Amino acid sequence: MSSWSLPPSPLECLVVRPRHTLLLHTSSFMPRLSRGHKKVGFGGICLDYLAVLSTFPKPDDKTRCRSMKVQGGGDVANALTCLARLGVTARLISKIADDVHGKSLLEELRADGVDASFLVVAKDGRTPFSYVIVDQSTRTRTCIFTPGFPLMEPADVCPGLTSAVKGARFVYFDARYTDTAVVVAREAARQNIPILLDAEKRRPGLDDLLDLSDYVVCSAKFPKAWTEAPSMPSALISMLLRLPKLKFAIVTLGEHGCLMLERSSEAENPLMGEEDADSLLHSLEQEKDDSVAPPMCISSRVAKLKANGIGTLTGRLFVCTAEKIPPSELVDTTGAGDAFIGAILYALCMNMPPEKMLPFAATVAAAGCKELGARTGLPYRNDPCLAPFLGQTGKSAKSNGECLPCNGHVMLHTNMVSASGCASGV
Repeated sequence: MSSWSLPPSPLECLVVRPRHTLLLHTSSFMPRLSRGHKKVGFGGICLDYLAVLSTFPKPDDKTRCRSMKVQGGGDVANALTCLARLGVTARLISKIADDVHGKSLLEELRADGVDASFLVVAKDGRTPFSYVIVDQSTRTRTCIFTPGFPLMEPADVCPGLTSAVKGARFVYFDARYTDTAVVVAREAARQNIPILLDAEKRRPGLDDLLDLSDYVVCSAKFPKAWTEAPSMPSALISMLLRLPKLKFAIVTLGEHGCLMLERSSEAENPLMGEEDADSLLHSLEQEKDDSVAPPMCISSRVAKLKANGIGTLTGRLFVCTAEKIPPSELVDTTGAGDAFIGAILYALCMNMPPEKMLPFAATVAAAGCKELGARTGLPYRNDPCLAPFLGQTGKSAKSNGECLPCNGHVMLHTNMVSASGCASGV
């Protein structure tokens, strides 16, 4: 048995297996969307110790902490918390230990309504944790990660794996524990459940996950590193050509927004001419309006996109700006990418078109940057800052934005509202 006990619940039971314990529980924090909107996430969870400093100390120096917070973290756990706050049933498959850190993480997941019924709890282990140093002078954060033990293994998930992912609308992977992740991904693929992968950097086993993925969100460095292509558009074309199952690839660029290449499902028109992908990206970027604070999405028409020496792909290219957050409101960028992915998953669930999906995800990510920690600022579905995307009541996926033709491209400009820490054009 675990060395600590959880608050009693009539819906809770404990299943003991050698070397680890599975904690089964159900909880609810806010009304959920329909069961068909369930998401499953597999990957990392940890406890974050966040410290805000006026400036990062020099070697062998001392400094004073201006504020601090202890909060749950980990890429997949953060993204699922984002989904849960948006009203989606989110189930986490990960591993912690039966220590004080693990207890804190489990209680926090329960409070946000994340389903932890397939969370593995190791006896006599150590839950992962991170020190996160937030530098106010540079608006950056530095993470120092301490891995947990024992690591997650395929044997941890094999019992009950079929039921763990059954009925999920999507399964999300953050590319941690890749040996075990591949086992889960193959089961999801066997059940014809779409997979979204966060590709941050090259890891052993990542190629197997990429082969199984339907959608991928990449860090700024990954596409060119993985494909060895000379430019970002050519790298995205290379990815979609090498991974025929991929429907789109998104590259997150921090304060510069994001870039997305979507494969076209339309039949190829023999009269359609080729368009150089690098030149197309340059023309899209010229349409940006730096005076607009809310996220703005600009897309090309469907075209035959050419990358020299790589090939051609019929699809659309999208450029989306990040929300321009006033310096006085920018607190901490920890977990911004996780919030972005959580919002992308929600948008896919709601069948949002890319022109609406990308600004929505950028808005959710920006909301998280206005509070300390990865989860503090994550918005709920009825948050006023999401009203332009979800409707004033938060019950509709109808957008208040409008699509405007712009020199042969399509530009989405969302008219944001200013409320409760989600700034518009201030």
